[in-house]
Amino acid sequence: MHVLISFLGRVPKGISGYRPTCYSFNGAPDEPTAFIGWSLHRRLTPDRLVILGTAGSMWDHLFEKDIAFGAEAEDERLALQEATEAKTVTAALLEPLAPLLAQRLGCEVRLVLIPYCHDEAEQMNLLTIMAAQVEPGSRVSLDVTHGFRHLPMLAMLSAMHLRVVRNAQIEGIYYGAYEPDTGAAPVIDLSGLLRIADWISALNTYDKDGDYGVFAELLGPAGAQLAKAAFFERTSNPVKAREALTSWINREDRYPDHDPAAPLFRDQLEQRVRWFRLSNRPAWEKTLAWEYLERGDYVRAAIYGLEAVISQEAIKRGRDVGDFDCRDELRNELKDTREGFKTLGRLRNAFAHGVRPFNRDTERAISDPTHLRNTMKSLFTQLLGSQ
Repeated sequence: MHVLISFLGRVPKGISGYRPTCYSFNGAPDEPTAFIGWSLHRRLTPDRLVILGTAGSMWDHLFEKDIAFGAEAEDERLALQEATEAKTVTAALLEPLAPLLAQRLGCEVRLVLIPYCHDEAEQMNLLTIMAAQVEPGSRVSLDVTHGFRHLPMLAMLSAMHLRVVRNAQIEGIYYGAYEPDTGAAPVIDLSGLLRIADWISALNTYDKDGDYGVFAELLGPAGAQLAKAAFFERTSNPVKAREALTSWINREDRYPDHDPAAPLFRDQLEQRVRWFRLSNRPAWEKTLAWEYLERGDYVRAAIYGLEAVISQEAIKRGRDVGDFDCRDELRNELKDTREGFKTLGRLRNAFAHGVRPFNRDTERAISDPTHLRNTMKSLFTQLLGSQ
């Protein structure tokens, strides 16, 4: 289902409604229309048109300006006109008139009252009302041309809200920008701003759990390479992760040309995956250990911390850092010779297996998040050096 949601406002006293305007879409002018919702309806042909307005919005304007109703529902329209003048429009006055518009427009029409959104509670209520007009999985177009000046900001938040709570696809967020000097009125689609919200959300998700695979969908074809790198990193394979990151960073198309928001976040993304530029495996693993500790991912922090110590020891002895047998040999030796390594290993086992550790210091460390973080910081500093 495609739902078009439009706002209805009110012009200053003494002005008789919205002026007839030739709104243009991509340079092609539409026929003169006072209420832009009708132009958008002609262009988008939605299954449902929802018009939102307050008790003081110009509801009578919908029935007196652009669409001729003759004497149809004359009493109801007169009652609506009087209530509009008094700013006391109710749902009961709107309900019998919605079918008239539906008949003329050939789609379902809902006329819905909203609060003035003067405070936070009313603003949250608006989002609830808008969500109630949309079924899960619907396509949604928003028109923010008319209405109070603060409503476009709320409509943008509503678009983000609908994508989450209704799994809605936002087709467009339209604003008819009337230019008094020229009379032109190009209709601007503001939905590209949602890409900024997508990037911000992805950055926040990454900062929380370290999974830069969340950027894959934003990056188009190159995103698959980043998702692969994230998979290998999160399954404790920094060598394969680095290969995938190197492949991604060397692609000319690693950022999509069609997304103007991408350059705004390019430096932030590349800063977050900078570990792969370090010169050797111990440095990769050390950096990842500290980063996962900062995020509170104690299991991965412990795993990378242990592997970094093994890699350091292998290089120190001139051994093959990628040889599994060599790493197993060094792991067993370090358990017996490095108390910090043994303690970190106990913590890792306690995290992984969820059993009560048979060591008082380990048990004390995992009894409190602050104590655990401080213990692991101390172990990392001792075993790996400062961050």
